[in-house]
Amino acid sequence: MTQTVATWQDEVHRLARERDAVVLAHNYMTPEIQDVADHVGDSLALSRIAAQTDASTIVFCGVHFMAETAKILSPGKTVLVPTELAGCSLADTIDVEQLRAWKAEHPGAAVVAYVNTSAAVKAESDICCTSSNAVEVVESIPREQEVLFLPDQFLGAHVRRQTGRDNIQVWLGECHVHAGISPTDVRAQVAAHPDAELLVHPECGCANSAIWLAGEGELPMGRTQILSTGGMVDAARGMTSRTALVATEIGMLHQLRKVNQHTTFLPMNPKASCRYMKMTTPDLLLRALREGRDEVEVPVDVAAKARNAVERMIAIGQSGGGE
Repeated sequence: MTQTVATWQDEVHRLARERDAVVLAHNYMTPEIQDVADHVGDSLALSRIAAQTDASTIVFCGVHFMAETAKILSPGKTVLVPTELAGCSLADTIDVEQLRAWKAEHPGAAVVAYVNTSAAVKAESDICCTSSNAVEVVESIPREQEVLFLPDQFLGAHVRRQTGRDNIQVWLGECHVHAGISPTDVRAQVAAHPDAELLVHPECGCANSAIWLAGEGELPMGRTQILSTGGMVDAARGMTSRTALVATEIGMLHQLRKVNQHTTFLPMNPKASCRYMKMTTPDLLLRALREGRDEVEVPVDVAAKARNAVERMIAIGQSGGGE
């Protein structure tokens, strides 16, 4: 990108006005993409905006399943993603044929799909969820009914722990970035910053360890929070601690630092960067706005089935944050 930041931002805003577009950016985007977007947030917050916006075009700076979700909720709008190559390792851990086979093994079970899934998988599900409303979603299902929770095993374990239900079957999928934030990282960082608060995403492989450390007294329970990215922003706003350790994708640090400049936010693992999230560059955002690339389409029949599951998620999570 040869333009200055200010000139580039002006160009993005000009092109967005010409195209009647709203630019949405996930919390894991690079700082320059977050700073130019009309709205920055987690998957649930951005889904709500996509469903309610008056703009005729949605440019979704995130990964492909997020843009698909926007299209599902706003089928009459044009949805663009700066690069169609921005996939998701977690969404790729289950496809629709695998889900159908799993459902056949558990007739009568309710299928709860994390929003980090393809449109086809959502269409085969009863209800979607995000990391913040997953517990509420599962609790909305009769306690005696079996639940198939997919695809994230760490979020599934968190839901099992919080609900106390033993009839939740969990798909063994994981996000490669969150799985890479290990218990070893937690121990090392807590030792280096003994007075820090911990903000931990439930997708992390270290989530159980953080809770165990707090329970063992190695970290005060009151300073360990398992939160969605939206929940992390809310927590950061009122934080008075000098230091906070953040266990999620490192793009999240930008928003935390913007809402609280008094606390030092440090990554639990500085290598926790999602290459798919970082595929959206300033030049690709400009290309999307200038050329209408890359447009996201969802087959009408798939979108209709998936919309029911996503809208049920939104209705349950009206007060919560998302992924």
